Amino acid sequence: MACNKEDDFEAGFDANREYKDSVFTLLFNDEKILAEVYGGITGQKIASDVKIEIKTLKNILTNGVFNDVAFVMENRLVVLIEHQSTINGNMPLRMLLYIAEIYNRLSKDKDLYSQNIFAIPRPEFIVLYNGVKDVPDKQVLRLSDMFKDVDGAGNPANLELVVTVYNINKGRNPEMAKRSPTLDGYETFIHTVRENEKAMSRKEAIKKAVVDCINQNILKTFLENHKREVVGMLLHEWDLGQAVAVAKEEGEELGMRKRTMEFAQKMKDKGKSIDEIIEMTGLTVDDVLKL
Repeated sequence: MACNKEDDFEAGFDANREYKDSVFTLLFNDEKILAEVYGGITGQKIASDVKIEIKTLKNILTNGVFNDVAFVMENRLVVLIEHQSTINGNMPLRMLLYIAEIYNRLSKDKDLYSQNIFAIPRPEFIVLYNGVKDVPDKQVLRLSDMFKDVDGAGNPANLELVVTVYNINKGRNPEMAKRSPTLDGYETFIHTVRENEKAMSRKEAIKKAVVDCINQNILKTFLENHKREVVGMLLHEWDLGQAVAVAKEEGEELGMRKRTMEFAQKMKDKGKSIDEIIEMTGLTVDDVLKL
């Protein structure tokens, strides 16, 4: 039976609610789906009985701009992130801090001073980009590109971290979507929202995309079970992302500092941490402490 009721989106819906998760993390926070999506991205065949442990660290990279899922599968530890704005060249450093905290938690009951080697899962860092700016289908970001060449000799770095960025906008990297129905469905849903938004408000665009995708059997079970959450989460993260972008653009104009400080104050009033405010505004610690 086709879904054509939009009134049920409003029952219990609070547009002002603070959503700590995103549509991305809600959808991909499932072991079987992660195995499917990882296989789709890498082209590897993942056994149906593979064991996956989700190790996502809350409030580390997730701030309305980055949405992350981390999981251990066999001998690998995968950090999977969705990115909806311009590709951030600082991502390798952020990933380094993230993975260090995961390894710290994995090793908390181990004797790191023992002569016996404590085996750790091999890390993999994947960013799925679905922003509106055109970027290549695949990019590789390296931590070593951020290092200062102290002696000018170009000596090899003693520390490296590699992040692979895939463009998952509809029609990009189609082989990945073909291998993963869930990833394909997610791409289609986001694309549908953006197409709808050309002719209606963002909220109505999201609601219509949910109804249309359910009727077309795209992420049907997920959207039927989480329709109100999906609308609220996507409104929250896209509005926040847009606010960040606007603040940065205005930062190039004469009234930059005043507008940025006003935006930071609003973020503080909403309970955002100092680190989140700094990340979103580019202010210094001293600036934020003065609020």
